[in-house]
Amino acid sequence: MPDALPTPPIVWRVALPVPLPRLFDYRPPVGETAGSDDVGSRVRVPFGSRELVGIVVETGPSDPEAPEARHAFARLDPGPILEGELLDSLHWLARYTHAPLGEVLATALPASLRRGEPLPDTHAWAWRLTEAGQTGRERLRAGRPRRLADLLAPGPVEEDRLDLAFEDWRSAARALAKREFAERLAVPAAAHVVEPRPGPDLHPEQRVAVDAILAARDGFSALLVDGVTGSGKTEVYLHAIADCLARGKQALVLVPEIGLTPQTLARFRARLGVPVHALHSGLGDGERARTWTAFARGEARVVVGTRSAVFLPLPDAGLIVIDEEHDGSFKQLDGIRYHARDFALVRGKALGIPVLLGSATPSLESLRNAQAGRYAHLRLQQRAGAAQPPTVRVCDVRKRPLEAGLSPDMLETIGHALEADGQVLVFKNRRGYAPVLLCHDCGWSAQCQRCDAPMTVHAGGRRLQCHHCGARRPAPDACPDCGGLALQPQGAGTERIEEVLTARFPDVPVLRIDRGTTQRRDALEHALAKFGTQRGILVGTQMLAKGHDLPNLTLVAVVGVDEGLFSADFRAPEKLAQLLIQVAGRAGRAQRKGEVLLQTHHPGHPLLATLLAGGYHAFAEAELEQREMAGFPPFAHMAMFRAEAQQIAACEAFLRMARERLRDVHAPLDLHGPLPAPMPRRAGFQRMQLLLSAADRRSLHAALDAALPAIYASAESRKVRWSLDVDPMDLY
Repeated sequence: MPDALPTPPIVWRVALPVPLPRLFDYRPPVGETAGSDDVGSRVRVPFGSRELVGIVVETGPSDPEAPEARHAFARLDPGPILEGELLDSLHWLARYTHAPLGEVLATALPASLRRGEPLPDTHAWAWRLTEAGQTGRERLRAGRPRRLADLLAPGPVEEDRLDLAFEDWRSAARALAKREFAERLAVPAAAHVVEPRPGPDLHPEQRVAVDAILAARDGFSALLVDGVTGSGKTEVYLHAIADCLARGKQALVLVPEIGLTPQTLARFRARLGVPVHALHSGLGDGERARTWTAFARGEARVVVGTRSAVFLPLPDAGLIVIDEEHDGSFKQLDGIRYHARDFALVRGKALGIPVLLGSATPSLESLRNAQAGRYAHLRLQQRAGAAQPPTVRVCDVRKRPLEAGLSPDMLETIGHALEADGQVLVFKNRRGYAPVLLCHDCGWSAQCQRCDAPMTVHAGGRRLQCHHCGARRPAPDACPDCGGLALQPQGAGTERIEEVLTARFPDVPVLRIDRGTTQRRDALEHALAKFGTQRGILVGTQMLAKGHDLPNLTLVAVVGVDEGLFSADFRAPEKLAQLLIQVAGRAGRAQRKGEVLLQTHHPGHPLLATLLAGGYHAFAEAELEQREMAGFPPFAHMAMFRAEAQQIAACEAFLRMARERLRDVHAPLDLHGPLPAPMPRRAGFQRMQLLLSAADRRSLHAALDAALPAIYASAESRKVRWSLDVDPMDLY
């Protein structure tokens, strides 16, 4: 009788953060064994000459035909950190985006956990007076440090409670710590409960929405909370979250911008009476890992976070809320190109919980889903309290003199609003001083040497910066082409508008809010708090169009409407309509009547006419009809291959190969390209793209599933940087 073949050893099949769509086999460290309980755990393994941290996703016998698997260096977790619904949903995301599973799993983990660091302690933080602080407190002068010292005198106070006590306590804490009067300490993470503050009475439409949400709480449903600005959508969320907490469940709230989280956090903490966590890119790695771990252990109950918060473990899930669901910030534009809104819906279905999608300007995809009955449609058409919708006026600037893009009528209207002790928001969705530096003598313009784009003028004309690749250089003193001195900034950005308004209205504060002024942590929150309710002017980009409550704002002046009226992107009209409605909604949110002034060279444009006559939903209805006739989303499904290389020929060769592989599968696809990207050169790389379109999602994904193995294996794919974007939001 022949000898029995030896039993193949059990190995880990590990997903590694590398751009290869496969798993890698490893034997456990010497002296250890592999088992099914290891799935979802992190391991440190050799990979070529490097060490990588990966996730065990399968265990099984090694392939006897393959070379002997190498031993892993270490098992990093005693048990799985990715498991159950979250691990299953991440597998789905890898399949849907056609991305390597290892990169998807790495994206779902905080940076410190990706590096292999241990799960952190999930204690809370508090402040207390030192012995020196207790004895020296009476000598402190009146002010924030003294106020904080008095608050800490009875004993340690957790930071969540300090957030509710008064604004800007952190600067006071730093001042006390510098004098060794106060210190920060870790305290148990027991969720303290304070007395929730009552909210305003719900108006009838809010009550209907809340009742519908509570009726759907025992299973999955998607509910579109479609409410005009100021209609009280946040109150609806708060009632739904309070019910979720009462049932001992966790709630995840997604917001599009970091700038919205402080304002939302303060309101939620006051109303809910429990710690409300934050999760966004402005936090340190340690804070992000602590929040992630606290949710994984079921210790944290409510989080307000940006896009990446959708990957939080939710062992006691009860509710997901996506505020401003239409916002493009929910789409990741590099790496794993996921859409947080869509992935939240997938998770909500897997978890069996309701998902609320809120917006004053819902995306056309969400409106279409509501029309088809896939979403419950909850309309809020009444503004909360005494707030009234603002009046909207179009200012025709044809043949009118403009100063930094501002017409005499606009400047006069701003003056009248300030005389009435109101606040004014001047909206210009372009940061910097001017879009381009031009020579008036010969026509030379300052172009980026690495991109096919002009450099933006900053610092009052002294510095040039490319907003695409980040390149910077000083502005020349003379024209490099003709030597002339007639260099002039053309157009206007927020810096130039700020300069003109400061000179025109020297007696009122002018505050600029854009990426350049809000880089520091909580900078937007502190700037708006300092601005307060005094009369003054805010100059800002789309950062100010989203969700901020400015009760004394009586005038919104929109500069540069025309830039969005004539774009090649089929989504451009939708984005412009949403932006105009959102920014207009900042005016007249309290007792005072609001006004919106739209400045344009095209007062008769159909988009503006439709918005003024029928509002956003009239525009959306007309736009959906055009999308259907043209075969654009949401009536079709798209994907895009993008390729970058130093030489354009390599990009073209790769995309032609990809097109042939897709044709070989004989799927019902429309293929467009290879074509140069709208910006053909960026950061020194030539760029091209190939667009795929199918009438149904199944055909699109079946074609990609069939063609991608050959595309990965091709020689052309190794000569370019390439990516695949399923459901692209921007066709560039």
